[in-house]
Amino acid sequence: MTIYFITRHPGAIAWAKLQGITVDRQLAHLDINDIQLGDTVIGSLPVNLASEVCSRGANYVHMSLTMPEHWRGMELSVEQMMECDARLENYVINRSCSSV
Repeated sequence: MTIYFITRHPGAIAWAKLQGITVDRQLAHLDINDIQLGDTVIGSLPVNLASEVCSRGANYVHMSLTMPEHWRGMELSVEQMMECDARLENYVINRSCSSV
């Protein structure tokens, strides 16, 4: 079982280290074909990719932030991430077959 941290942001990587979060592989982008039953994927993935992680029997842990609009699109420092209440939240996401 592998713990993946999917982020390309230096502030997020530094934040995780400060929190004592131990990962096996930190990657800028996820190759869904690497994910196996029992793995854990930490990141801020698009919902379709997070759903695929869950469908493979892996755990999805979302990095959530409460970010002010004027910070969107910026690289955040560790301090800014803490101001945004950075946290990890477990999700189980299932794709629905219904259409709108």
